[in-house]
Amino acid sequence: MKLFRFVILLTASLSLTLAGCAPAAAGAPAAAPVTLKIAVLPIIDTLPMYVAKQEGLFAKHGVNVEFVPVASAPARDQLIAAGQADGMINETISTFLFNKDKVQVQIVRYALRPTEGAGHFFILASAKSGITSPADLKNVEIGVSQGTVIEYVTDRLLEGEGLTSDQIKTTSVPNLSDRMALLASGQLKAGVLPDPFGALAAQQGASIVMDDSKHPEYGFSVISFRKDVVDKNPEAIRGFLAAIEEASDLLDANPAKYASVLSDNKLVPPSVINTYKIPPFPKAGVPTESEWNDALAWAKEKGLINADVSYTDSVNASFLPRP
Repeated sequence: MKLFRFVILLTASLSLTLAGCAPAAAGAPAAAPVTLKIAVLPIIDTLPMYVAKQEGLFAKHGVNVEFVPVASAPARDQLIAAGQADGMINETISTFLFNKDKVQVQIVRYALRPTEGAGHFFILASAKSGITSPADLKNVEIGVSQGTVIEYVTDRLLEGEGLTSDQIKTTSVPNLSDRMALLASGQLKAGVLPDPFGALAAQQGASIVMDDSKHPEYGFSVISFRKDVVDKNPEAIRGFLAAIEEASDLLDANPAKYASVLSDNKLVPPSVINTYKIPPFPKAGVPTESEWNDALAWAKEKGLINADVSYTDSVNASFLPRP
């Protein structure tokens, strides 16, 4: 009788052990792909994301992407801070502000970078101003969004043309539409606008004094994610960036194919949609430490931050696709 009980117990034990070691049943559902929520402004920098979505590239690389439209950079930052969005397109300046006390976001890639013949930010003069060269901007109030990449680019471009810091005068006009209207009316002698609004202002009579196409180290934008999202979902970040890489290649190979994406997502004003030239998008890369340090020095000089922000903690190139 004891022997019989022993056999029964041994059989049961072996059955449980083998069940634990057996592979999952065929046809068991795979884990659902991670969903990344991206706060998107209506800016040209987002074009590769929309192309990746349209072409099914996010799904191809095992990640689900949901766009969360926002109307302004402050609204974008609020969503990120509240954990209601996972990623965004921003700049180094806003990254400093996020990470000045602790690392909250990490830059994982360039989004858009100016190139020869394709500026990202434009310094424009009102048709009524008589301004034709950077030297004419000495002591002239220039409309910018202060404390942002726009002011940073303005300072660096004009310093490069020989103006001293005390000769560069800016005035705060944070709303883009207001800046354009004041420039068109002549109430603002000069202002700085991003692509493609610089083209629209020029179409309305403003003159382009200079742009940042010869200085890609200043006017670039980046893709960033919340640090906790990066830590918890490394493969999703890697898949997202692989999709962006493919989308950028598609855009470079045939930009005309994606002209409708511009209008469908209101990335370009209707009046310039037929003449707008899609800029080249950068290959995989992140800001260099020298680019970071220059912007950091400017932010400290302006009093936006009062201590260094770590480059190695804030910029993460480990998820970029490798050749």
